[in-house]
Amino acid sequence: MLKALANETRLDILKWLTDPDKYFPDRKEQNLEDIDFTGGVSVTDIQKKTGKAQSTTSHDLDLLVKAGFLEVKYEGRYSYFRRNDKTLKKLAKYLKNEV
Repeated sequence: MLKALANETRLDILKWLTDPDKYFPDRKEQNLEDIDFTGGVSVTDIQKKTGKAQSTTSHDLDLLVKAGFLEVKYEGRYSYFRRNDKTLKKLAKYLKNEV
């Protein structure tokens, strides 16, 4: 988990996904309510915002998913990501109480 947070770009992604409407105002999305994934942002929009290569962004997103910080939904050939605040809150509670 901590490895996933040990990178400025991955921290930025988590911050941006706190408020997708603010940080991705021009994002192109299908109707995510129809696929029960409101708040999701496509990998393409995240990659554009990072300014990194698609492979680098995909690697960063994969690490955040594996750590439990992001949820992913695949719809056709598109991938959408959103924060998993439940996991982030658990980590914050653990760090506050145990470290």
